[in-house]
Amino acid sequence: MTALASKLAGLRRQAGAVGEAAAQPRVEAPRAVVGPRAVGPAVPAGMSREATIAQLRTLLKIRAPSIPAAPRSIDRALPGDEIAHGLRYHEQWVPWAAAGDTLPLDGIGQAQVAREHVLAFDTETTGLAGGTGTRAFMIGAADWRGGGLRIRQLCITRLAAEEAMLDAFAGWLQPDTVLLSYNGKSYDRPLLSTRYRLARMADPLPALRHVDLLHPMRRRYRSVWPNCRLATAERELLGVLREDDLPGAEAPGAWLAYLRGGSASKLRRVGLHNAQDLRSLCGLLEALQDKAVEGLQLYGSHRSEIASTEGVDVRGSDANMCGSPADTANTARRRGRRKFPPTGC
Repeated sequence: MTALASKLAGLRRQAGAVGEAAAQPRVEAPRAVVGPRAVGPAVPAGMSREATIAQLRTLLKIRAPSIPAAPRSIDRALPGDEIAHGLRYHEQWVPWAAAGDTLPLDGIGQAQVAREHVLAFDTETTGLAGGTGTRAFMIGAADWRGGGLRIRQLCITRLAAEEAMLDAFAGWLQPDTVLLSYNGKSYDRPLLSTRYRLARMADPLPALRHVDLLHPMRRRYRSVWPNCRLATAERELLGVLREDDLPGAEAPGAWLAYLRGGSASKLRRVGLHNAQDLRSLCGLLEALQDKAVEGLQLYGSHRSEIASTEGVDVRGSDANMCGSPADTANTARRRGRRKFPPTGC
């Protein structure tokens, strides 16, 4: 046999061995059963039950159940009537012995104004920062009608009633209305204008005449009184001292607590605070008119009406309510400050 034939025979034998091995069934070793791979970190074995549940909620992206709402208070009554869904209207009338149909205000840089055109207004808001996030939940207004002072208040008990409140307040305004406020030019009026703009409603306030008593008070008494807040002005000029008044800083919390189902007791006190602000505004306007500056006591007869709110006390005698030149000089000497201006109050 030649060498070539021997090599071919060897290749055939090798090919036959490989074919036999391929024809035999292949037996695989059994695989170990492996469970599904865990997603995220494993939960430690030593964790408490609450921590384990919280960890599992995080892994499964399940929201924790919300805290159940507090039970609604039984005391939910507010004064007045509901004139729209979520909007309450309250009106009261206070006797007021007005002296004269016009108020001369040349002494504070204002032209005389007809008493029947004056509308004192004040708002209670959700904060003092202003801007689009602050809204008024109560608007109070006072005007002289029928031999007395009419006080009207609007209060919303749901956020959706804000447009109805703004529309109702706009209905109280006439082209000849003269707005009266205390720091309203810088706070109340711009805030209401912002709310009218956001509600896409016509803003009636910029077209009206506006008398703000804070500025003449500062010009006249900034170096005499410790401050020119409304509470200070009504105490010094009207003899009104609030003893159980709800601080204005608590008004937003009182309203929010009522919206969440809480008691209406503090919100009713907010209404009393607002009504007293309006009475004091009207009393201060009469105290600053020219005849009062000359020493005539024009508002002593209705002094009790100014302080008709529960918890408001009246101090001093009628002779020094407005502060005659002699009284104001003595007061200034007792406090160690310079005398009042010669024009009196």
